[in-house]
Order: sequence, then structure tokens, then C-alpha cells
Amino acid sequence: MEETSLRNRKEDERSVQSIQSKEHKTTSLQKEVGLLSGICIIVGTIIGSGIFISPKSVLSNTNAVGPCLIIWAACGVLATLGALCFAELGTMITKSGGEYPYLMEAFGPIPAYLFSWTSLFVIKPTSFAIICLSFSEYVCAPFYSGCKPPEVVVKCLAAAAILLITTVNSLSVRLGSYVQNVFTAAKLVIVAVIIISGLVLLAQGNTRNFENSFEGAKLSVGAISLAFYNGLWAYDGWNQLNYITEELRNPFRNLPLAIIIGIPLVTGCYILMNVSYFTVMTPTELLQSQAVAVTFGDRVLYPASWVVPLFVGFSTIGAANGTCFTAGRLVYVAGREGHMLKVLSYISVKRLTPAPAIIFYGIIAMIYIIPGDINSLVNYFSFAAWLFYGLTILGLVVMRFTKKDLERPIKVPIVIPILVTIVSAFLVVAPIISEPALEYLYCVLFILSGLIFYFLFVHYKFGWAQRISKPVTMQLQMLMEVVPPEEAPE
Repeated sequence: MEETSLRNRKEDERSVQSIQSKEHKTTSLQKEVGLLSGICIIVGTIIGSGIFISPKSVLSNTNAVGPCLIIWAACGVLATLGALCFAELGTMITKSGGEYPYLMEAFGPIPAYLFSWTSLFVIKPTSFAIICLSFSEYVCAPFYSGCKPPEVVVKCLAAAAILLITTVNSLSVRLGSYVQNVFTAAKLVIVAVIIISGLVLLAQGNTRNFENSFEGAKLSVGAISLAFYNGLWAYDGWNQLNYITEELRNPFRNLPLAIIIGIPLVTGCYILMNVSYFTVMTPTELLQSQAVAVTFGDRVLYPASWVVPLFVGFSTIGAANGTCFTAGRLVYVAGREGHMLKVLSYISVKRLTPAPAIIFYGIIAMIYIIPGDINSLVNYFSFAAWLFYGLTILGLVVMRFTKKDLERPIKVPIVIPILVTIVSAFLVVAPIISEPALEYLYCVLFILSGLIFYFLFVHYKFGWAQRISKPVTMQLQMLMEVVPPEEAPE
């Protein structure tokens, strides 16, 4: 009897240890990301579709080679300074969710909720739509040589890309990850090919387009801000290392070092790619090109010019896949906090993927490609993104005075967040004043509409609002065969 009791007690102890071990594994992240990996994450995340579509838009707003290259360099400096501010925030407030916990700490729940709302309905889906439209334009370009591809064809192909990526990521996390690894390698190959080809041409004396490089420049406040919008779209992702601060080895050293090395490395690549374009195209020819990298390939790599649209297509579809692959985390946090329909944080029983969140992103992205073109969507995205980037960095300045007791392992000179806040305010206000467009009005209205949902479902939690949302959640749960994360099978 005693032996049986002793054996049972030992088994209970083992099971408790096993449960504790599992809990430990699920609640703590392993610090496996070093300095080199951090730099690679920054470079791999930032370089995507932007460098293949933004050169034309940046040049159209500056009208000369010299100012165009200066804008690209200035965007890199701004992204680096912004990332350093985020490094202080990330090591001071070590919660997941990006800007959400920073805004919550600095300004309270309403700005934090509006960021979550805007990310879910504006920033993330718009980014997904822009990248898929870029993919579509580059894939269509070789089939419509010398003319612009029909808009219907471009949008239908972009919608097909969204559908494909959404399906892949809903079916299998492993498949989505594999696709991401393959396309990231393709992205770096095409960037290297363009830069090396351009440097060879430059060494051969193709410098005619760099003579009198400021001639014909027509700059205004509105034009400069729009040029920054398009340049900064290519740098978007500069704050992504903050999302994995808990997984960085020695983050207080490696986080700022990865930023200081990684973003200037991307800046150098972008400037060299633009220089490469100008070695074979005049500013007028670049503006007339339907796909800048394809035109470059036709003039430099013929008869192997088909390599460029193929690898640019891989690069853009890889960037779109990465956007979709990481979409579930923010939705999960919003659902867990009760800020969105809880079903959006649910997991597929069969596939163990955040299928509702991924499908949600796909539907919203498809809606955006119907009325929008790349330039209007970039302006719409950049306006919303830099409104909250600026507000978050303003929060850093505010907390220097209101939260003096918080530990700051990384502390940037206060002049840096003040400067970034001022530039962010300029980027948000200048286009509205100098070149007003409907997309800015739509964006403001959509952001403010989040207040209605906040007061109905989050702050006051009116009974009738809860009664409406509960059956919707139950129906979707049954239809999609999804369960809350805590009920998902291991």
C-alpha cells in the first residue's frame, strides 16, 4: 500500500514538473537572435517591393537626379533615428504589440486603441494591397512592352496573388515559412544583380545623367512631403526589430547596433540601386517606364532580361507573404484585449493557423485594390503610418517628464525624438495643406470612426452591442472550425 502510494506520489510529481516545463516553454521566449541575425532581420524586412516602385514616384516629385538621391538618403537617416527612438521604447516597455503598449503607457487607452484599429483596417491591409499591386505590375510588364498594362488585368492578378498568399498561410504555417525563405533569397539576388551591373556601367563612364544633376528641380513643400512618403514606403519595416526584443541576445547592446548597421546598409543599397537606374535611363525615360527594374534589365541584361521581372516578382510576392505571415499577432492581441471580434484571435482546429485573422486581412486588402492605385494607396498608408509613428515618438518625449522612474537601458539624446516628431508632423500636415487629396480625408474619417467602436464595445460595453457580437462570433466559429488559442490542440 505504501509502495503504491509512493509510486502515485512520484507520478504526480513528474506530471507537475512536466506541466511546469510546458508552461515555462510556452510563456518565455528563447533568446536566440544575435547581432548578425538582427541585422539580417532588418535588411530582409525593409527591402521588399518599395525599391522597385518608389524610384519613379520620388523622381516625379523632385524632377531631378540630385534631389532624388538626397531624398533617398534623408529617408534612410529618418528611419535610423526613428528606429533608435523605438529602441529606447522597446527596452523601457518590454511588452509585445509594437506601438500599442507604448501609446497605452504614454497617453492611455484611446490612442492605443485607435492605433490598433488603424493597423487592423488601414496600415496592414493597405501594405498587403500595395505589394500585391506591385507584383502584378512587374509580372504584367513584359507582356505589354512599350505600353501600360490594362488596369483590370493588373488588379485581377493582384487579387489572385492575395487569394493565393492568404490560402497558403491559412493552410500551413510551415508552408508559409518555406515560401518566405525561398523568396527572401530571390530578393537579395536581384538587388545584388542591379547594384553590381550599375557599378560596372558607372566604372565604364556612364555618368552623363549625373551631370548638372540639380537642373530642372521644382521643389515645393507638398512635393517634398510626397517624395518622402514614397521613399519612406520603401523603408517601412525599420521598427520591426522591436517586435522580437525579448528574443534578442544582449538586447541593450545588439538592438541599437543592429539598427545603426542594418538601416544604413539598406540606405546604401537603395542609393546604389537608384544610381544604377540612372546609368542607363535619363530622368524622362525613368518616368516613362512602366516598370523601372524591367527597363533596366532590358537595356543591361539582354537576352537574359527575363531574369529581372521574374526575380522582382519573387521579391514582391515574398514581401506580401511576409506581411500576411506576421498579420496574426496584432489581431490576436487586439482580440485578447477585447478590442475586436474575439473570433479574429481564434486558431483553426485542423491546421493550427490563425485562419480568421489571415482571411480577414485578405478580404480588406482585396477591397483596397478595387478603387485604389499604388500611388494613392502609398499616400493613404504613409499618412496613417507616420501619424502614429510621430505620436508614439512624441510619447517618448512625454514619458521623459511623466515617467522619470522607468528604467531606460537605452537612452537616446532627447533632441532625436523631438526632431523625428517634428518631421512626422510635417509629413502628416504638409500634403493636406499644399496638395489636399481625398485619401487623407478618408483616412482621418476612418481613424476617428474607431472611437464609435471603442465606446460601444470596449469602454462602456453596452449590453445590446455585446448581444450583437456574440452570435456573430459563434456562427463564424462553427463555420470556420476555429477555437480560442487556449483550446487549440497541441
